[in-house]
Amino acid sequence: MLKADSGRLMVYASAETSSRKRLLSVKSAAEKMAQQLNLGFEFVRQTRGCSPIYVYYENGYDDPIPIYCDEGKKGDFADISSRLRNMIFVLSFHPKHAALKQVRKALVAL
Repeated sequence: MLKADSGRLMVYASAETSSRKRLLSVKSAAEKMAQQLNLGFEFVRQTRGCSPIYVYYENGYDDPIPIYCDEGKKGDFADISSRLRNMIFVLSFHPKHAALKQVRKALVAL
C-alpha cells in the first residue's frame, strides 16, 4: 500500500463538501505531489460534516500528521502545491520521518 516505505498523502473531505472546485484543487495538488515524490495517495470521503479539506502525511507507523487545511477557502493549484511541498520538506528533517529524507532533493528540485 505504501510506495517505497516513504509514506503516503491522504486527502480527507466531507461527503458534503460544498465546492467541487475546492476539492478538485486540493486533491489534484496532493495527488500530483505524491506522484512526484513517489509517495502513496489516498482519498478519504468522510461521512461526518466538516467543511475544510485536510491533507495528512502518514508514514505507516505513527498517527497521520496534518500538513494542509484549506480552511473552507478556495486555493489555486500552485499555492496548495507550494504549501504541501514546504510542509513535507520540514517533515523530512524530523528523525521520525527519515524516509522523507530520501525525497528532499526532489522537493528542492520542484
